[in-house]
Amino acid sequence: MKWLDRLERKFRKFAIKGLMLYIVSLNLAVFLLSMFNQTDQLVNKLTLVPDLVMKGEVWRLVTYIFIPPLSPNSVNNIIFIIFVLYFYYMMGTSLEHEWGSFKFNMYYLIGMVSTTIIAFATGGSSTGMYLNLSIFLAFARIYPNYEILLFFILPIKVKYLAWVDWAFFAYTIIAPTPIAFKLAAAAALINYFLFFGKDIFISLKSGRSTHYNRKNYNYKLPKDYTIHKCTICGITEKDKPNMDFRYCSKCEGAYEYCMDHLSTHVHKLKG
Repeated sequence: MKWLDRLERKFRKFAIKGLMLYIVSLNLAVFLLSMFNQTDQLVNKLTLVPDLVMKGEVWRLVTYIFIPPLSPNSVNNIIFIIFVLYFYYMMGTSLEHEWGSFKFNMYYLIGMVSTTIIAFATGGSSTGMYLNLSIFLAFARIYPNYEILLFFILPIKVKYLAWVDWAFFAYTIIAPTPIAFKLAAAAALINYFLFFGKDIFISLKSGRSTHYNRKNYNYKLPKDYTIHKCTICGITEKDKPNMDFRYCSKCEGAYEYCMDHLSTHVHKLKG
């Protein structure tokens, strides 16, 4: 990503270090404050609503990312929100460690800008849900074998949860959902493909090339082609798949024998 490297050289000093800690902390603060007001007035004040932004409530351009993923309507939600926010923090700090503060800031900022543009284009309200899901996809791309305890019990690698995430995005975009939801989901993936699109393309291209070469190679091999063949009895690995074959170090030449004849054959000597 040469364009990103150039931006980093120029604007690195403006990067916010530990960005995810601030975002998670404010999510938790909003969650706790909402516990004292079950009417969701606070959340409504933070949601990105284009019409209200145009009327002067410009804070909504940023505050929608501080809306927690759950409402504080039960003790179970309190326990679960702590787990979710910790996972958000872990993902964000891991990506920041991998990319550096500037690139992680840019990933999040591109997601925010895309979400905001779509919200204004459709006139619909927005939260940071799809943006957080795109962060999970980035985390799963870089750390596919990282394991978490699903429902605090079942260990599962994040690459499998990423498939569920992709299925959710696909369903939202393809299924008969409102156009605002479709575009919001698609917009949240822009940052992902900007960061990983080239690698995905190269991987797919390499995979197709490897498959074609392997198929072409296998096609050219004769049907009776074998790797091993005993010099004495003529059996091959196709005749006895469990048989081992060895070359004799005392024979002068490349003579291969099955284990039945390796020790009993007459050595072939030149002259």
